[in-house]
Amino acid sequence: MTETHKAVFLFDVDDTLLDNDRMKSDLGDYVAATFGDAARDELWAIYEEQRDKHGYADFLGTLERFRLAHLDDMRIGQLANWVIDYPFAERLFPDALAAVRHVSQWGLPVILTDGDGVYQPHKLERAGLITAFDGRVLNYVHKENELDAVKRAFPAEHYVLIDDKLSVLDAVKRAWGDKVTTVFPRQGHYANDPEKLKDLPPADIEIARIAELMTHDFSTL
Repeated sequence: MTETHKAVFLFDVDDTLLDNDRMKSDLGDYVAATFGDAARDELWAIYEEQRDKHGYADFLGTLERFRLAHLDDMRIGQLANWVIDYPFAERLFPDALAAVRHVSQWGLPVILTDGDGVYQPHKLERAGLITAFDGRVLNYVHKENELDAVKRAFPAEHYVLIDDKLSVLDAVKRAWGDKVTTVFPRQGHYANDPEKLKDLPPADIEIARIAELMTHDFSTL
């Protein structure tokens, strides 16, 4: 039987533990330098179309569509290698892993992320996050719709959800109520976009950056 934990800390990845905005900026700069500014605009247009279609950041689908549009350019294969070899470990936010270790004294840290089944796990591996969390990774298309699966995988008396998307925090709070404490790190474009924040209630805890998690005492959980 799966052990019921006193507390489980659910960590988002992109723009919560890892600066994914920086990665996207680097990718855009690489595409512009290699293929031209118009190609960068084309890449992000495809990216948005793929995200609307699948509901998550479909980098693999984006790169494949971009490749098919540039088959006559022999440099196109270098783009895939650039993405696969990207140094994600260097994009972890300062003290992100220290924050994970800090909360582990009160509960079990678990990654709860959205993404595809190939690129997202590769990103986590390159960033050292799979090792840091001892393989405890839940990866869904829309995690807020998989809360029963989360509870089956890691039963707990209480959950703490750390996520840069206030809409996700609100959805989980409405579903779990007092069973969850929501933490909102104001990192990344989602966390600072007024359109994404309007009409949403505040999280239980708001921090400016993930490192500030180390200033909080969760012993009362």
